[in-house]
Amino acid sequence: MKNYLVKIAFVVILLSIVSCSTVHRNTVTQVSTIDAILAGAYDGTMTLHELATYGNFGIGTFDKLDGEMVLLNGTFLQIKGDGNVFMPDLMVKTPFASVVQFEKDITTKLPEGINYTVLKTIVDEKAPNMNLFCAVQVTGTFRTMKTRSVPAQKKPYPPLTEVTKHQAIFNLKNVSGTIVGFRSPVYVKGINVTGYHMHFISDDFRSGGHILAFELETGTADIDICNRFLMILPKGTHAFDRIDLSIDRSKDLDKAER
Repeated sequence: MKNYLVKIAFVVILLSIVSCSTVHRNTVTQVSTIDAILAGAYDGTMTLHELATYGNFGIGTFDKLDGEMVLLNGTFLQIKGDGNVFMPDLMVKTPFASVVQFEKDITTKLPEGINYTVLKTIVDEKAPNMNLFCAVQVTGTFRTMKTRSVPAQKKPYPPLTEVTKHQAIFNLKNVSGTIVGFRSPVYVKGINVTGYHMHFISDDFRSGGHILAFELETGTADIDICNRFLMILPKGTHAFDRIDLSIDRSKDLDKAER
């Protein structure tokens, strides 16, 4: 009888673990909103450990806006304001991130010499339904890669447009690495970055950041078309509670992100 009860308990625990770790395929999970970040809500609200239960691929930032996030193959990378790259502790929190359990639906070899604008056109042609989310991963060698990052901020936090006035720009040349990012539909204006939002990490994990421009040497794009969206809002955080999210911050977003 004792052995039977032990077996039952083991099965119950196993089922609980499986159910907690199951992520719906094609689900983009997002922490907070882009307008909250634009308004200066930089305090982290979810640990990376918890965020990893929602996906193995994604982008975002860290507590106090401390650099740019890349989540690739289940590994978190933090590109700091000075350009150095770290693997952060999983107890570090994020104020904003988007992740997915990446499973490619489309793979396409990219033409030599294309830039950021042409990449967007190619992805749009391969995944023409603009009302769905797409996770986009590009692996390749880049003649040039222009990225940025920002340092951790101190309270009272300035709005993102003020932070990015002092961003560090990194001009990389002849670098191999991976682009990680999303194409989001226009109807998520104010919730996420509409259109394309992409970060870069080099193969040696020594450089990266938020992508501003690039020129590709050779590469391949994998696209995961996603028809589910889960947004997790901060709970019990006074900063988020006080933000007026009725304000149209699209011009601020364009200044800060593009």
